[in-house]
Formats: sequence, C-alpha cells, structure tokens
Amino acid sequence: MFESISQAPPDAILGLTESFNADPSPSKISLAVGVYKDAMGQTPVLQCVKEAERRLIVSEKTKTYLGIEGLPDYRNHVRELLFGNSIEKERVAVVQTPGGTGGVRVAADFIAGQFPAATVWVSSPTWENHINIFMAAGLQTHTYRYLDAAKTGLDFNSMMDDLANKSKPGDVVLLHACCHNPTGVDPTAEQWETIAKLLAEKRLLPLIDFAYQGFGVGIDEDAFGLRCVLKYCNELLVASSFSKNFGLYSERVGAAVMVAGDSKSATAGLSQLKRVVRSNYSNPPRHGAAVVATVLEDNELRAMWHNELATMRDRIAEMRRALVNALRDGGAKRDFGFLLGQSGMFSYTGLSPMQVDRLRSESHVYIVGSGRINVAGITPSNLPSLTNALLGVL
Repeated sequence: MFESISQAPPDAILGLTESFNADPSPSKISLAVGVYKDAMGQTPVLQCVKEAERRLIVSEKTKTYLGIEGLPDYRNHVRELLFGNSIEKERVAVVQTPGGTGGVRVAADFIAGQFPAATVWVSSPTWENHINIFMAAGLQTHTYRYLDAAKTGLDFNSMMDDLANKSKPGDVVLLHACCHNPTGVDPTAEQWETIAKLLAEKRLLPLIDFAYQGFGVGIDEDAFGLRCVLKYCNELLVASSFSKNFGLYSERVGAAVMVAGDSKSATAGLSQLKRVVRSNYSNPPRHGAAVVATVLEDNELRAMWHNELATMRDRIAEMRRALVNALRDGGAKRDFGFLLGQSGMFSYTGLSPMQVDRLRSESHVYIVGSGRINVAGITPSNLPSLTNALLGVL
C-alpha cells in the first residue's frame, strides 16, 4: 500500500531550514523561520524560565496526566494576559494546547463541528499554515485583501470592502492581534474600531491569532485590537501562544480560548473544546505551562520576564532601523523606510520571488519566497553581508 504514496512538497518555511542546514557555506544567513535570536545569533533560554524550571525541579511531585483542559493556574493567566479585567471570567473558556498552532487547530475543529457551513476569511497574505489547518479541519477558506499594491502598507479600504460585501453572517474572520505574520503591518487603533464595528454589524465571528503578545509595543498595548473587538462582539475565539514571548518554542505552550455571551454558553463551549482535544491529543503537556504559571505567579520572576521581553522587542526594533539605514547608506534606489512602520518579528520587504532565489543561490541568504524576513535573525555581525546581498539583487 505504501508504494503508492507520493512525495509531499517541502513546507514553505521549515523546508528552507532543511536547505539552510545542508548548506556548507560559512557565511550563510537564515531569515526564514520565526524564531527570536539574540545579537550572537542564538535563541536563548530566558533567565526567568531557567529560574522557574529550577524551582519546578525541586517542587514537582508527579508526572501524571493533566486534565483535558490543561493546567488550571496556566489557564487563568492566559485569560488575564488576554483580557485583563475587561470581561467576566465566567464567560471565558480556555483549553491549553500544544503551541499557538495547536490553538488554531482546536479552534478550527471546534468551528467545523459546531458551524460546518461557515467560511473562514483570512488576510492575503497570512501565515502559510493557516489555510492548511482550516483545510485539514474540513473548512472552506477565502481571502480578504490586506496589503496595498506596493506591499508596504495596509489597504484598509479594500479589506473592509471584502469583509462587508463578500462575507455572510456566521462566517469566521481570522485577524492577527498584533505583529501581523508575515507582513508586520497592523491596523491603527481607529481602524481596529472600524473592524470591530463591522464584525458586530455583520454578525461575523472573530478568530484572533495572538502569537506575538509583547513583541509589538507591550503586553497590554498589544492586546488593544483584541479588547477593542471585545467591546463590540460578545462572542469570539482566540489562539494564544507563549513560544515567542517566553522563548518556549520546543515546549509547545499555547491556548484556545472562547468568549461567550453568558456563562451557560461558555460552559457548553468548554465541553465541546474538551471533546475536540480528547479526540486529538487527549491532554496537553505539563512542563511549559507550569513554567509560564510559575513565572507569572511570582512578582520577581514576572518583573524579570517583562525586562527580558522588552530586551527582545527593543533588539528587533534596533535591527529593523539598522537595516533601513544600511540600505540607504549603501545607495539603494528604493526607500525602505516603510519597514519602520512595521512591528514585531517579521517584515515584508517587497522582494520578488526571483530576487529571493538569487539571494539564496548567490549569497546563501535564506528568506521565504514571499519576501518576508525574520528581522530577529539580523545581527550586527551579519548585517553588512546581508546588506550587500540585498543591494546586489535590488
């Protein structure tokens, strides 16, 4: 039977990592996968995480299964970070998931089970795996316009036109809470208000992917869009992740969250989310969630986390500015100042697929075919060679 299996194409992002690892060039640069790197090009373990793990080693008494919904303390902290005091906790159902990707998949399976006729609207472009996940769950997807013609800013009017005139009541709209992946282009506060009002007026269900909380401006500031939508929509879904802001990539720490109009609906929704989890991975892993809960429950560790997160956020902003300045000083005929208006780990460069191929073949610089770069992969040591490579294909 297995002889009939065809070779699947490599993943658009992770496949690049395989090619990068196989490249023997000592000067190779990877700006593909969305992983934070420090100035030395390493993905560090945060000091607050190390201390939390030390405490867990001493205090942990069991490795028994968690409940289907996950670690209770962790789930409470997820709700607090997402919503603050802006909602009654009885209206919120939270299940712990294996990373933000697991959160999206649990939300997708929940939608497919409860609202199978719904179409999921995603931005064009969006994270490559979004459509894969919704298709795997049996859901139909459509795209709404997001970037302007120059691929440097938000085409807000076209976005609103598509959602207003092409979607139908009961459809699901996927939004990125902050640090849009792959573009780094986010709505303004005023635009979030307009989006939220439209969602409520058209009775569209928001699904908000919140993978980068704290990587834009700050923990609470980055939740503005989510909390703005919550002012107008009394029902929504959220997929949350701690991969980036805690550096817990390999621990797979995330959540799927449902906000309902009342406590009865939230209780019923939680039962359905648990049903989805049970038929998928049964229950989530303990360690990463325990680390997050340990940090957030201790004032000293929480303050340490805020400082370390600010350091990561500031380094990314510094590298974005340094790249813009280096390209300008190098004589680039195109003004890359638009990158400064983007936020988070990613930026859309506007490079063509041909230019991307040339970067890889001529300079051993690996970026996604769309022209998206992981700004966190830029370091003071590789910036000069990266700049020369970019100038060579512009």
